[in-house]
Amino acid sequence: MGACCTKDGRCRGFMGDLVEWKEDEAGEEIDIRRGSDAGDLIRLKGSSSFTSMYTQQGRKGINQDAMTVWEDLSGEKEMFFCGVFDGHGPQGHRVAHHVRDNLPSKLSAALKISQRHQKKYSKLDVDVTDTDDDSSGNCNSRVDIKDRPRNPSSQNISLASWEGTFVKSFKETDEELCLNSSIDSFCSGTTAVTIVKQGHHLIIANLGDSRAVLCTRGDNNQLLPIQLTVDLKPDVPSEAERIMNCRGRVFAVEGQPDVYRIWMPDEDCPGLAMSRAFGDFCLKDCGLISVPEVSYRNLTIKDEFVVLATDGGHYHTCKTSDFQELKPLDGLPFFAGMGCVNKR
Repeated sequence: MGACCTKDGRCRGFMGDLVEWKEDEAGEEIDIRRGSDAGDLIRLKGSSSFTSMYTQQGRKGINQDAMTVWEDLSGEKEMFFCGVFDGHGPQGHRVAHHVRDNLPSKLSAALKISQRHQKKYSKLDVDVTDTDDDSSGNCNSRVDIKDRPRNPSSQNISLASWEGTFVKSFKETDEELCLNSSIDSFCSGTTAVTIVKQGHHLIIANLGDSRAVLCTRGDNNQLLPIQLTVDLKPDVPSEAERIMNCRGRVFAVEGQPDVYRIWMPDEDCPGLAMSRAFGDFCLKDCGLISVPEVSYRNLTIKDEFVVLATDGGHYHTCKTSDFQELKPLDGLPFFAGMGCVNKR
């Protein structure tokens, strides 16, 4: 099943304007919509000149993946928002769709506010050097926002502001989800891996264990994968420390010794295999948070495209051979729950 919205679904555009999901004459949901007066072009599946999305029904029942691409985010030409969301729990598909439909509009609204505050905002223009070339294909290559130099005299939004904007948007989306009585998100939630791309600037915000992987060229022009995100799992030392400080417990169960999970203080449930997520409010007092890890990359001429994938697909995305297979497909993704955005 592809990424889609329920027939009675809606998406909030900039500053709360409602955008109705519409159907064509055959009753099929239209994949492309215009998001309010900000000019955002919203896609839920399919491909364009710059992006492609694909998801496939697995063997576990309902497909809980969701994804979206917003072109001209916040009215800015050639600014793309891409997000992939992997739901879990009984209502995980509904949580994933809720986040898909609400997070981008909150980010768009926050960017509009930054526009007004800074008077002028046409393109990201930060004083940074090229990222270190990792032609080895190391799957752990990444740079945190705080490690990037800033241009304090720039009238454009700073990298620190980008981080604050993402954190604020994620927090508001999670709070809104908590108040939504139509979705039981007490033991259901979703991951989120998102990017905003404008020109050669790439901002990545990650929540959970979905991944962003960059395809770049090595010294011999071969395609190489570079992982842009870190899997936020309960056994990551800093994550485990936060969870245990909140009286949550972290351990693996018999039969799955390599999969560490979060458990409530006095009950052996729910056993969540990630340390950050939207929803899952039964664990929000036990160290689970909805604060994304935000990072930045300066794209170079060697970089080809970025793949966003759920854990059903990203097990393959750090293999060089898989990126070689992507080449004849012109960068189109083919793993379940995956979105792809070209560099150009």
